[in-house]
Amino acid sequence: MNNNIQSILAVTDLSAHGLRTVVRAASIAAAHGALLKIMYAPAAFAGPADADTAGGLGAVCLEVAERFGILVKKIDGTRGRLEDTALEARWCDLVVIGDEPDRSLAAFFRGQPAERLLRAAQRPVLVVRLDAQAGSYRRMLVAVDLMEESRPLVDLACAFDAQADVELFHAFTPMHEGRLRYADVSAHVIDAYRHTCARHARERMLWLSDASSARRNRVVSSVGRGDPARQAAVQQQYSGADLLVVGKRRRSALTDFLLGSVALRVLRWSTGDVLVVPHGMQAPSSTAAVRQSAA
Repeated sequence: MNNNIQSILAVTDLSAHGLRTVVRAASIAAAHGALLKIMYAPAAFAGPADADTAGGLGAVCLEVAERFGILVKKIDGTRGRLEDTALEARWCDLVVIGDEPDRSLAAFFRGQPAERLLRAAQRPVLVVRLDAQAGSYRRMLVAVDLMEESRPLVDLACAFDAQADVELFHAFTPMHEGRLRYADVSAHVIDAYRHTCARHARERMLWLSDASSARRNRVVSSVGRGDPARQAAVQQQYSGADLLVVGKRRRSALTDFLLGSVALRVLRWSTGDVLVVPHGMQAPSSTAAVRQSAA
C-alpha cells in the first residue's frame, strides 16, 4: 500500500456541506503537497449538472488554489453519475466526499453514496462530517482486527497526519463463550478464557504500535469487548477522536447487505470523520496517473 498521497479527488455538490468537503480535501492536499482535483456530483449521484455548475465549480477551484497555495484541477465533462466519479477516483490516492444521506428506498439495498463509491473505485474514501476550519486532525482512532492487513492500515494512518495523536483500538468478541456456557463450564474458566483473549489482543496491539512509521506519532492502544463496529464508534466519542480509520475487505454489495460489514457499520454509526481503506488495494500507477492528470 502506497502511503504517499500525491493526488486527491474532492467530490462536491456545491452546497454549504459540499464546500466543507472541499476545504478538508484542500487542507490535506496542502499538508502533503498533493494535486487536488475537484469535481461536481449532485446528491446521491442523481442527475446531470445544471447550467450554472461549471461556473460555480471554477470559482471554487480558484478560491481554494489561492487560499491554500496548492495546485487545483477542475474536472469537467462529467454527468454527475457514480460511474464518472469512480473512474476519476481510480487515478487518485484519496477520495473525499460528504455524508449527505440518500433516503430513497433504493439506497436501503445498494447503500449510501460514499459506500457505493468505495465499492466502485476501491480507493481510500474520507467521509467528511466535521468542520474543516480547525485545520489538521488532532486525534485519530484506528480500528484494527489484529490480522496482517492491519499493519499497512496503521502505516497509512500515521502517514496521513504525522502531527496527530493516534489511538489503536481493537474490540474482541469471545465467540466461544456461548459454547462454554452451553457446555456448563464454570464461570472461573470462562473468565480465564476472556482474560486470555484480552492478553492476546494487547500483545498484537504492541506489535502494531511498534511499527517504524507509528513512532513518528504519539501512539496509544486500547482494547474493548463486544461488536467491533459499535465499540469503535463508541470509543471515537469517548476518546474525542475527530477521525476514525477503518479497513474494509473486498466483498460484493450483496454480501455486505446480507452479512454486514464492520467498515460500513462504522461509517453509519460514527459521528465524526471516517477514513475507509480497502484491504489489498493497489496504488495508482504514477506514470498513468500523470498522463491522465495532464489529459
